[in-house]
Amino acid sequence: MPAFALGEYAARMARLQPEMAAAELDALLLFKPESHYWLTGYDTFGYCFFQCLVVTTDGRMALLTRSADLRQARHTSIIEDVRVWVDGEAARPAHDLRALLTELGLQRGKLGVEWQTPGLTAADGMALAATLEGFATPTDASRLVSRLRLVKSAAELAAVREAGRLADAAFLAGLEETRPGADEGDILAAMHDAVFRAGGDYPGNPFIIGSGRDALLCRYKTGRRRLDPDDQLTLEWAGVSRHYHAALMRTVVIGRPRPRHADLFAAAHDALLACEAKLRPGYTVGEVFAAHAETLDARGLGAHRLNACGYSLGAVYAPSWMDWPMAHADNPVVLAPGMVFFLHMILADSDSATAMSLGRTSIVTEHAPECLSALPLELVMMP
Repeated sequence: MPAFALGEYAARMARLQPEMAAAELDALLLFKPESHYWLTGYDTFGYCFFQCLVVTTDGRMALLTRSADLRQARHTSIIEDVRVWVDGEAARPAHDLRALLTELGLQRGKLGVEWQTPGLTAADGMALAATLEGFATPTDASRLVSRLRLVKSAAELAAVREAGRLADAAFLAGLEETRPGADEGDILAAMHDAVFRAGGDYPGNPFIIGSGRDALLCRYKTGRRRLDPDDQLTLEWAGVSRHYHAALMRTVVIGRPRPRHADLFAAAHDALLACEAKLRPGYTVGEVFAAHAETLDARGLGAHRLNACGYSLGAVYAPSWMDWPMAHADNPVVLAPGMVFFLHMILADSDSATAMSLGRTSIVTEHAPECLSALPLELVMMP
C-alpha cells in the first residue's frame, strides 16, 4: 500500500494536470524518485538505474523499470501499468521507452522531461535524447513537479511534524553519549536508534558528525575519533517520517568553551532569528539569505559563512536530503504557506579552528513560521 490515502494522490494529479496543460505538454517523462513517490507512492532505491514514469495529459500512467522493482511498484504505489526492460549487455531501456511512448500515441508529441536528477544519469540522458530525436519534441520540465511539491498538503505536514519530533529525540539520545572520551560512533548509533525505534526512515544523506578540527566540516566523511576533554562536536541530522525530513544542526562544546565559541554562537543565533523573520508569505527565498548575510557580515564574519543558508525540505531520496529551492543570493522564489525550510547558520573559523553551527526546520504559515523543534536556542555545553 502507498504511504498516503488514495484521495491524496488524486488531489496531486488534479494539481499536476493543469500545469501540464499550461505548458502544452502531451506527457511527462518523470525520472526523479521524489516525483514518483509524490505522485504515486512508488518507493525504491532502484532509481539509480533507468526508471521512467510516463504521465499523459489525461492522467494515464505507465512505469518502465527493471524486474527487481516490479513488485516494489505493485506493493508501494498506485501504478497499475508496470513495464519491465530486461537487464543484459544489449539492454537499451531508452529504446524500450520509445516503444512504450509509441504505444501511448505520443510520437510527434511534446514531452516534458526531468533532466535534472540523479535518477537520470548523463549516459542515460544522452541515450534518451538520441532516441527521441525525430520522434517527439522533448522540453525541460525538471522543476514542474518540484514546484508542486514545494507546498505541502495537510497529510504531508503531519509527516513533517512527526519528523521534527524524531529529530529532537535523536539529538537528546546523542547527547546522552556525548562526554570526554566518547566515541563518535556511539553518538551516531544512539541518534539513528532513536529515529528507527520510533518508526522513522533512513535520511536522504548521512548524518553529519565531526569533532576537533573536523567540526568545521559540513559534510559526512569516514573515520571516527574519541572526544577530547575540551572539544567541539558539530552534528547535522534529520528526523525522517515517510521520507519527509526535518533537519537540525548544532555545535556542542565539550569541556571549556573558547571565547570564540560564545561570539560565534551569538552571531549564529541572531542570524537565524533574522532569517526566520523573513520566512513568511510574500518574501523571497533570496531575502531570507540576505538576512543571513547581512547579519553575519556586519559582525565581520563574511569570510567564515557559506554562500547559502538553507533549503526546502520534503520527501527526498539519496544522495541528498536538500530539496529545491536553495536559500542563496537573489533567489526569486516567493514564500507561501505550506512550504518547509531548513535554515542553517554555519560558521567555520579556520584561523582559530573554531566551529559554530545552528539550524532548525520550520513550516511557513500565514504568520510567524512554525518551528518543528522544541530544542532551546542556546549554546549546548557538556562538562
